Amino acid sequence: MANHHDEDHSYHPKDAISAAVKATALTGGVGLFASAVQNTLTRQNVGPLGVFLRSGGTISIFAAMGGTYEFVKTASANLREKEDPLNTALGGFFAGALMGMRSRTFPALLGYGTTLAVSMYAFDYTGGSLFGYKKDHSEDEFDRRQKIRKNYQSPAEETFAQLGEGRGIYAPGYEERRRARIQESYGISVPPSPIPAS
Repeated sequence: MANHHDEDHSYHPKDAISAAVKATALTGGVGLFASAVQNTLTRQNVGPLGVFLRSGGTISIFAAMGGTYEFVKTASANLREKEDPLNTALGGFFAGALMGMRSRTFPALLGYGTTLAVSMYAFDYTGGSLFGYKKDHSEDEFDRRQKIRKNYQSPAEETFAQLGEGRGIYAPGYEERRRARIQESYGISVPPSPIPAS
């Protein structure tokens, strides 16, 4: 395992064109799916080519937004030589501005751009995940889960003391204590119950 002093913390440039092409293909595929859904929800029968002819703008705007976002984000990181949420915000602004251009008004262009920039900045700043914090990949998964389990475990004696016995919660020796209580209170001798056959 490398020493912390030996690690390389300098920024390594990435290929913005390649990243943009991949993002364009991916978001174009999502746009194609959205266009197909729009095509199936139309009232008149437009046929299978309606995906491209009637609602094809959806495909192009999705593809353009994805490619623009990824290109600007990667190019900004390369120029600034820094990987931080500001790059994400810049990419989000330009992608949102593309969506705003469909309205053909300057306020829409600024509004969509700013909204997407702020959203993407906040998303990246808070960890960039919809599923909570990022896991430390250097820690063994088994050890991590064991640590979590031990955090929430409490001794059985503590549980019995807090909840009391009964309702399916019985401490070891419960049967003997029960027989003794019944003998003391009512004078009835209760024979030990046989071990159930499984």
